[in-house]
Amino acid sequence: MRDRWFGATGRQVPEIAVEGEDEIPLDEALVLDGVDDEQALREAHAAGTPVVVRAADEEGVARALARPEVACVLVPPDRRHLRELDLRRITYG
Repeated sequence: MRDRWFGATGRQVPEIAVEGEDEIPLDEALVLDGVDDEQALREAHAAGTPVVVRAADEEGVARALARPEVACVLVPPDRRHLRELDLRRITYG
């Protein structure tokens, strides 16, 4: 499992975490249900605020992790298999 920087906190978190199980400090982050709000992503990144995105499928995880502003993707407990995605295969074929 790869880690990503958690905004400007100086800490790293798993790039894909199971919501409610992995210890991700959500109270310090901007938590979104997708990456469509590009302005919010840019503003949070500029302010050093960590961005966490919820995703429930392979496409959502890949879209979120393609954004450099995103620190972590949260997946539901019943979709924990998404932690094992081969992101290189998804991205590059």
